[in-house]
Amino acid sequence: MSTAHDLPHGRGALRALLPALAGHRALIARTCAAAVVEQASLVTLVTLAAYTVGDAIGTGRAPSAATVTALAALVVLRALTTWREMDLSHDLAYRVLAELRVRIFDGLARSAPARVAGRRSGDLAATAMADVESLEFFYAHTTAQLLASGTVFTGGAVVLARTEPWLLAALLPVALLLALAPFADARGRTVRGGRTRRAAAELSADTVETVDGLRELLAFGGLAARRERLAARGRTLGDAQRAEVTREAVAAAVRDLLIVLAVLGVVAAAARAVSAGRLDGAWAPAAMALALAVLGPVAESARSLSQAMGLRAAASRVDAAVRAPALAPEPVAPRPLPPGPLGLRLEGVSFGYGDRPVLRDLDLAVPAGQTLALVGASGEGKSTCAHLLARFWDPLAGAVRLVPGTGEPVDLRDLTDADLRGAVAVVGQDTPLFRGTLAENLRLAAPDAGDDRLAEVAELCGVDRVAALDTLIEERGATLSGGQRARIALARALLSDPRILVLDETTAHLDNGGDAELAAALARTRTGRTTLVIAHRPATIRRADRVAVLQDGRIAEEGTWAELTARPGGALTRILALAPR
Repeated sequence: MSTAHDLPHGRGALRALLPALAGHRALIARTCAAAVVEQASLVTLVTLAAYTVGDAIGTGRAPSAATVTALAALVVLRALTTWREMDLSHDLAYRVLAELRVRIFDGLARSAPARVAGRRSGDLAATAMADVESLEFFYAHTTAQLLASGTVFTGGAVVLARTEPWLLAALLPVALLLALAPFADARGRTVRGGRTRRAAAELSADTVETVDGLRELLAFGGLAARRERLAARGRTLGDAQRAEVTREAVAAAVRDLLIVLAVLGVVAAAARAVSAGRLDGAWAPAAMALALAVLGPVAESARSLSQAMGLRAAASRVDAAVRAPALAPEPVAPRPLPPGPLGLRLEGVSFGYGDRPVLRDLDLAVPAGQTLALVGASGEGKSTCAHLLARFWDPLAGAVRLVPGTGEPVDLRDLTDADLRGAVAVVGQDTPLFRGTLAENLRLAAPDAGDDRLAEVAELCGVDRVAALDTLIEERGATLSGGQRARIALARALLSDPRILVLDETTAHLDNGGDAELAAALARTRTGRTTLVIAHRPATIRRADRVAVLQDGRIAEEGTWAELTARPGGALTRILALAPR
């Protein structure tokens, strides 16, 4: 499975970012207008100043009040439009970046968990934060500036062609070289930019892992080795950044050399025009100033475009995240889910990860209101069944259906995400908690739940013994035990009052007493609810109405606890014989 950092950073990476501007046409127009006025005012100011100086030297007269007023007005206009252009361009850039972060999250959510699998949290954070942040330069300093410099240069070229064609002839080759220079080493910039982004992502991932595992590193004396690893990552990133900066410095020197050549060419062309009598008096310095002034924005745009080329890697990573395909796409014509109890049915389900098959033509049914324990050795696909019921993936073959009391079964693929989440709740063994109050963590499942309902569920699952509802929970529930987190996770699921509850080793961190306590709580709220319990603990399995044993991707046997344990050498008895006492 390819990830964002494995994708080729092709020529279309930056172009793929342009559609993000589509929703900001009015702001783009104002930004471009401000940039055009800002650059044009500078060109006009420099040209008029050169003409004024030349006229004063040639005639010996001080400039008129109108000229001084015009120069002052141009200075003020230039200052105001520079501020305005910077304000608008950065406003535009940060609005687009905010939307990109949301679209990245949507892409990850749409394609999770397969897209997240194999990617480290620090790497994902680098895409959502650092890669997006680096694109600020593209949106704030490239798009409007390129349009403005092209407009100003075209206008200046027309004036020069009418005033003195030789000045334009001296200017055009340099302008063309400046415009083409960023593309001369485009591939190299892309490679160097990709190296920097990968090094930054690896450093971010290692840093996040180090912070998360700090207690273990201290306990086992691994902090020194980890510190050295981080230092090595930092050196790698520094080397990559130095390589980028060094090549950009060389590119800047080349641009400066081209500008010097333009100055020499403009001076030579002006001298030829003066000697031929085509330019005289104050017009000679004014024409030279105009020629060099219109070249300035071109050189600045070439610099911006050169830097943007190095952003292809970041742009490719962001674009890959934004365009992540949905592994469980929304239905074109969704079906409503009837009210009342629901059963569930897996019919001929086959599924695997890459080239590793897990489920093979699996058939399993749980009637509405019953509790089924799904048992099997590790790696047999029990959690995969839970993930298919949560529709993290769709089966490669077969169907997962919800079965109402009346009417036809409904395929999960025909349900909207909201209807599915409202009907089915999956609680895993390591359900993460977020930094916030205990009440906020519980209300993730039902944001509109009242305080009375919240307190009722908290008491039912023993959460009120863990902490008060207004207690601040640390990130990932770091200060809580596994059993406490399990109680909170179960209470959160029950708060949404699901019609189907899937418990994937939820009580594994609880002792037998805690497991029995939560089982009693579930029994008190069980009316009409269908429950699928994935468990290894015999006491948990025994409490289920029926037991199904998963083996080699299929149901090897199914029945009540009494029926299955009465079979010597049966699949369940073999599993129980290997279970820890």
